[in-house]
Amino acid sequence: MESYQYIFGPVPSRRLGASLGISPLIEKTCICRCVYCQLGSTIHWRTDRSETVPLEGILSELDDYLSREDAHFDVASIVGEGEPTLYSRLGELIHEVKKRCEQPVCVITNGILLSDPQVRSELMEADIVMPSLDAYNAELFEKIKRPDPSIDFSKVVEGLIAFSHEYKGQLWMETMLVGGINDSKEDIAELKKILQKIQHQKLYINVPLRPPAEGWVKPPTDEALAYAAQELSGVVIDAFGTSGFYSAMEDDWEAVLSIIARHPMNNFELSAFLKSRNSRREDEIVERLAQDDRVEKVDFRGMKMYRLTKSWAEMAEEDKEKQV
Repeated sequence: MESYQYIFGPVPSRRLGASLGISPLIEKTCICRCVYCQLGSTIHWRTDRSETVPLEGILSELDDYLSREDAHFDVASIVGEGEPTLYSRLGELIHEVKKRCEQPVCVITNGILLSDPQVRSELMEADIVMPSLDAYNAELFEKIKRPDPSIDFSKVVEGLIAFSHEYKGQLWMETMLVGGINDSKEDIAELKKILQKIQHQKLYINVPLRPPAEGWVKPPTDEALAYAAQELSGVVIDAFGTSGFYSAMEDDWEAVLSIIARHPMNNFELSAFLKSRNSRREDEIVERLAQDDRVEKVDFRGMKMYRLTKSWAEMAEEDKEKQV
């Protein structure tokens, strides 16, 4: 099985169009264990920054992808399988990606390490930074984000505000609303107070539309979303309408696995993706997904969702061992 370990997609994004993913992390490395995370439970829970994977390896894969005739994307997104600000060479990575790409470079982050002046400095060269703010006090922050115990919520907010006044690029805030947790009128009023202190160009309101880490998580009502959008001057993201998954891999089965390793797909997205490749293997692939114990199958809001329980790198290594 041949695939990139650090480059993936492009995957469709309501916010960014065709997003070429760049992952500078090993599987599920994060400061938090968010209850709504679509990647499932955090495996590597940490706050220290390190060169998790070699920068040269990331850039080599990016160079290879960019050399392809079929390379196409709207934005290069540094995000991957966890929290990208934990990558100690993030500033260098942003710089090198910008040297290679005409497209904007975006960093999607939970914003927690923006309390660190070094992290804020490294992000300055990015064209777009997308931090999240889901809570307005420490109690709610711990309930939703479940961060490392060393994290101080007040410092997180101070870092977001400081960065917003220093940064010259596009700052797009994101808020994940969870039904019954942070979506009441009182919750929205308190969130608004903090957001008014953060200089941002856009606010996206997200809801848990893919299988979350915790089964009890549910989206807000349509009425609650409409109220939040009006009060916060935000845009509600509806992920059900996304399309346009892409893989440069020739084999349909391997292409599907390479996508669901980092971005869960529902049965409708799977079907549309295979049709876009003129594949006649849809029934076969659905059956293989059902039988493969590496693939988690979740019935969520009337749809079947597929995501890998192992990282793409682990699977590639397993397949190499089988061939020996």
